[in-house]
Amino acid sequence: MSDAKGGRPPNLAYLSLGSNIEPERNLRAAVQKLAGFGNVRALSAVWESPPDGVADQPDFLNAAVLLETALSAKALRETAIASIEAELGRVRTENKNAPRTIDIDIMLFNRDVLKVGRRCIPDPEIRERPFVAIPLAEIAPDYVHPETGETLRQIAQRFDPVATGMHRRNDVVLPMPSG
Repeated sequence: MSDAKGGRPPNLAYLSLGSNIEPERNLRAAVQKLAGFGNVRALSAVWESPPDGVADQPDFLNAAVLLETALSAKALRETAIASIEAELGRVRTENKNAPRTIDIDIMLFNRDVLKVGRRCIPDPEIRERPFVAIPLAEIAPDYVHPETGETLRQIAQRFDPVATGMHRRNDVVLPMPSG
């Protein structure tokens, strides 16, 4: 697969989205804005999960997006994601578990192992957090984790959503961007 100019194939970015401030609106807006930086190839269901770290805040809504993009991982993070988070009112504080309008993280990028800023890709949270692993497994169940050799399906199957307080929100659907 190559781009229209016959050059390098597009990159595949596997993204995790989360919000607990106007989450339905902000998740939808984030997906629409991501489409401006590439082609949204897949969307997971929306999952509700209890907050991590700071209990005195609303539950989070989480989802995963597969974005085909010409951007590098660094450009995607520093340009596209940073601008979308700013547009949607993301305020970063010292508390990384504070409430937020939107949080977009690159979990996987192609089959690369790399570092973008302080973030490692593949992101270790894939193996640690059900609200990351389960939505990712929905959009790419047979993707093989480049460090562990496990499929995303195998990683997600280690988590019991009910035991972790997660549940699928069938009443919240992220529309596939047209374009």
